[in-house]
Amino acid sequence: MSYAATLDARPIILPYRGVLPRIADDVFIAPGAVVVGDVEIGAGSSVWFGCVIRGDEESVRIGERVNLQDGTVIHVNSRKQGTVIGDDVTVGHKALLHACTLETGAYVGMGATVMDEAVVEGGAMLAGGALLTPRKVVRRGELWAGRPASLMRRIESEEAVGLARTAGLYADRAQHYLVELGWRGR
Repeated sequence: MSYAATLDARPIILPYRGVLPRIADDVFIAPGAVVVGDVEIGAGSSVWFGCVIRGDEESVRIGERVNLQDGTVIHVNSRKQGTVIGDDVTVGHKALLHACTLETGAYVGMGATVMDEAVVEGGAMLAGGALLTPRKVVRRGELWAGRPASLMRRIESEEAVGLARTAGLYADRAQHYLVELGWRGR
């Protein structure tokens, strides 16, 4: 069996109760990703393969230059709290974000879970595989890990520089995908 490249594949963008997602023109949303309802995605952001973002009962707000890596799921708490993600945020593969806040410059590792009303502050990191339980706060400069997550240590200055650089690298990669696929916005 042989396979051929499919350049006409698109993400699934759906309204919910008459509200269609609002997506900046230069956002890359990979084929196979799903974005539904009251979702806003800022300029230079990327939503990679297999992601699901559901703004059905509350809103999801995603800032600029955010990268939501493959398999990430974002949802809200029905009629109680949405999910808010600031600018320059990196979310690793297969993360689960539920009715939480990731401030500008936050970093969430692969397979991590952030539960209702939890906050990851800018310059903070939730390690891969961690479970941040409801209403917990990861403070600027802290690395939390474990299930349930707790403070592991302070982030070193060299690490902070590397983490901050990741959002820009993904923003550049997303623009390459847009060119390669011949997409000119939504």
